[in-house]
Amino acid sequence: MRITYLPDGVAHFSYGVFPGSSEECWVRQAAQTDNGRWVCSVGGFLIESGDKKVLVDLGLGDTELEVPDFVTARSGRLLKSLGEAGSAPADIDVVVYTHMHADHTGWTVTGDALTFGNARHLAGPGEVDHWRAHAEQPFAPAEQLPFASRFEESVDGETIAPGVEIVQAPGHTPGHQCVVVSSGTERAIVLGDTIHTAAQFEEPDLTFMFDVDPVRARQWREDVLARLEETGTTVGACHFSGSAFGRVMTGQGRRYWSPLSG
Repeated sequence: MRITYLPDGVAHFSYGVFPGSSEECWVRQAAQTDNGRWVCSVGGFLIESGDKKVLVDLGLGDTELEVPDFVTARSGRLLKSLGEAGSAPADIDVVVYTHMHADHTGWTVTGDALTFGNARHLAGPGEVDHWRAHAEQPFAPAEQLPFASRFEESVDGETIAPGVEIVQAPGHTPGHQCVVVSSGTERAIVLGDTIHTAAQFEEPDLTFMFDVDPVRARQWREDVLARLEETGTTVGACHFSGSAFGRVMTGQGRRYWSPLSG
């Protein structure tokens, strides 16, 4: 089995995207920042298990975005990244949306057709209905919703490929979900937006501006991170800068992110 991070692009957000976060916190998290902005990687994960290929999240798409004093972003590399990993869109068997914010659904459609036309497309319970009702909100997947009739609703604990399982973790959005990969004694998890930045290890109450249910998102974040402490589980975190892979460690009375290479 193999998990490959597929970069699509990068966004630079003002710290205000985490309401109430302190300047001191970001000083301590300098590795996650650049020129006074939080550096947010954008991309997806290719999971290859046996003869099955699963793509978790689809980046922001071929786009540039600028909101003065808030965010600048440029993306568009995901299909190139997929090719560099030895796969083509037609090879993908399953697309899993951890959730349907625009930075996770961007390559759903190319022209007037699904980019990954041979694949099942799985969203969490209530996710499509939520965005149909809130299509005008920031980072809503407005361009993808006309194709939502092709999407299936996932089931908690569903096996979508050998050793690849859906774990639903609603809060950030109503249908937010993670993907767990198991092979023998080894285990990995793709977190989606359960956690956005290593700063949330230090300040677990730190919420993200676009959490639909901040209280429930906080509960799931704490639950998932507590379960991962010192387990050796490889964690895939698509918005972390530097490395999309790491482990949850503890030491000197605190929890911290230990990045992995590759």
